[in-house]
Amino acid sequence: MIKTVAIQGVKGSYHHIVSQQYFDTSVNVIECLTFDRVVESLISKESDAVIMALENSIAGSIIPNYALIDNHNLHIVGEHYLDIQHCLMAWPNQSIEDIQEVYSHPMALLQCKEFFKKYPHIKLVEDKDTAEVAERIHKNQLKNIGAIASEYAATLFELDVLAHSIQSIKHNETRFVIVKRTNSEVPKEEINKASLKFESDHKRGSLATILNVMSDCKLNLTKIQSLPIIEKPWKYAFFVDVTFETYSDFDKAKSILNIMTQGLKILGEYKNAKL
Repeated sequence: MIKTVAIQGVKGSYHHIVSQQYFDTSVNVIECLTFDRVVESLISKESDAVIMALENSIAGSIIPNYALIDNHNLHIVGEHYLDIQHCLMAWPNQSIEDIQEVYSHPMALLQCKEFFKKYPHIKLVEDKDTAEVAERIHKNQLKNIGAIASEYAATLFELDVLAHSIQSIKHNETRFVIVKRTNSEVPKEEINKASLKFESDHKRGSLATILNVMSDCKLNLTKIQSLPIIEKPWKYAFFVDVTFETYSDFDKAKSILNIMTQGLKILGEYKNAKL
């Protein structure tokens, strides 16, 4: 049973919101400022599971998190999609014209860069976490400083929201995964999604042949992401997400791919949150 969950960020962060929405019962939350610390808490058994963002519909994949899951032999056991609505917030009784600097996570800044073109007087500064900046403004009563974070963070830390939904593309979702030390306990008949990692031969058509096998086995490819193999310059591993109607189709594909690919690894088997 999952009682303690580690998140990147502090309470009020998007990871914290996922922890509140995903789990049926309340869980203890360990706040971590880096994903390395998040994973460390899981390995040391300080936490029972961790929540990690893997990709955003605007900014794309968070590649280092794929490597963390793979390198530490961790297992994805679930996923959650969160509608990300960024707000610009500050200490009360200020206007946007009063704000000189805005701090937030690099991903949030990237998603909101178009908004700030209208305010060239504001300097954008990368920081560790969205909600942590909001907490810092509240704690130190900082003026002329803004944060990009969730509306929940503004409420939690008693800040004024100066602008709502400031991300460049209004429909903005982030896919989070729930990660544990062990495999999913979901019954096989309920599993309809899997995350895989493999290497292919450096020959013409190798990757295409692998993808054709997936198609022949009735797997639907929903994502493919390449990642450099550190010890093999200019060679890449592929991280793939597939969905399927029956586990037997996936089982058949695994047997074939195990022969065709190098280092096939199942990173997770779980229920597709989008179905």
